[in-house]
Amino acid sequence: MRRDTFSTPELPPAAPAAAPSCLDRAPLGEPLVVRRVLPDARVPERARQLEEIGFYPGEQVMVMTRGIPGGDPLVVRVGQSTFALRGAEAACVQVEGVAARTA
Repeated sequence: MRRDTFSTPELPPAAPAAAPSCLDRAPLGEPLVVRRVLPDARVPERARQLEEIGFYPGEQVMVMTRGIPGGDPLVVRVGQSTFALRGAEAACVQVEGVAARTA
């Protein structure tokens, strides 16, 4: 008896989810999600201040632009608000890509 064989196409391997990074290193215009706000030993109140203006886990953020020269400050959209953050402040916000969050 003859058997017809069918080959099933292989799907390309899924891209690994990017490891969490800090907002100060985030690319411009990429939708991100706040994973957590990291404490800053030099400025203990910084984490609380960032959370008070909307940087809390699960909130969507996006770096809109960076200052010239040196990339400081960063203009960041969090939720429906826009803020200018210094690099040291943005370094306290750990983010991940939206795709990594929904996977």
